Amino acid sequence: MPFPDLANDLHALEAQGLLRSRRILESAQGAHVQIDGQDYLAFGSNDYLGLASHPALIDSACRGAAQYGVGAGASHLIVGHSAAHHQLEQELAAFVQQAAALTFSTGYMANLGIVSALMGRNDLVLADKLNHASLNDAALLSRARFQRYSHFDLKQLEVMLASAKHRRKLVVTDAVFSMDGDIAPVPELLALCERFDASLMLDDAHGFGVLGEHGRGVLEYFGIESPRIIYMATLGKAAGVFGAFVAGSETLIQTVMQRARTYIYTTAFPPLLASALITSLHLMRTDAWRRRHLRELAAYLKQRLNTPSWRLLPSETPIQPLIIGGNREVMAASEALRERGILAPAIRPPTVPKGEARLRISLSAAHSKEDVRRLTEALNELAQEL
Repeated sequence: MPFPDLANDLHALEAQGLLRSRRILESAQGAHVQIDGQDYLAFGSNDYLGLASHPALIDSACRGAAQYGVGAGASHLIVGHSAAHHQLEQELAAFVQQAAALTFSTGYMANLGIVSALMGRNDLVLADKLNHASLNDAALLSRARFQRYSHFDLKQLEVMLASAKHRRKLVVTDAVFSMDGDIAPVPELLALCERFDASLMLDDAHGFGVLGEHGRGVLEYFGIESPRIIYMATLGKAAGVFGAFVAGSETLIQTVMQRARTYIYTTAFPPLLASALITSLHLMRTDAWRRRHLRELAAYLKQRLNTPSWRLLPSETPIQPLIIGGNREVMAASEALRERGILAPAIRPPTVPKGEARLRISLSAAHSKEDVRRLTEALNELAQEL
């Protein structure tokens, strides 16, 4: 067996309460799912608008498969860029009110491709310490100098920018932080970038479709626009399907298309998914009730939750993290919920800081108030028992 020490590493993870496992989903994604033969009320997905199993998206995917087949068959720059992909990119750009957009297969690939296409050895990438792993890996891959500032610490970032003498400077940040549900101070970040001639890249994976009156994401939420902004968002969360995109100026998008290795050297994602995403964008525009319902559910959760020993972080988003503390404690809470037919995933280090293990409660427009009532009653009971 290669690397015989691997087994010891796994045993160490298990001893620390950090060994992860997978559950087998046997139904469509939704508020109520079947896993390993059991029915559950689920608060673990990123299907924020409840579109992942929407009949209109399923119908669009079927029609896309009938027209384009199942696989793209080639990379975008060979013969894999279908009319559906092209239409989706045009509609994405229009939706987020940018000049152009480029799709990627995943958000991870998008971040790796964008940053490494734009930044190099003589450049500087500055990143929030709580950024998603893909942004950190992207900075390392670019070979630019990589520095991180404390979460939301604008003073520290200002000092870093003021002392920078690099050719290009890029500040990268999650727009909505996936483990805390807090929103980046984008106007203040942009002001610093303008002052010190830097660009700002926003990973709006958890804000796109949710934030803003029309669901256009963090830029609409704050009502800002700037040629310095590089906007990236994913399409497998609120959009309910798969993929990611970057949007910005024509020059920016052309540069990324010509230089992003994760775009150039991979097969395009299936055109049938692009067809489904076009329908998803239409529903985002027309179904404003989904965002209103999410806000109502979040308020209802906060109103009913009574767990003095556990702390619910402040969040305006569908991500409602409940801090439990230790790894074993959070696993016990998650397991006790599962025994009650409720799924709320336990999040442990290194995904979150040591001592801040939590239940990551994800709300969806597919949830009802009765679903949230059932969750809060169970949590209130468990806080007393555990």
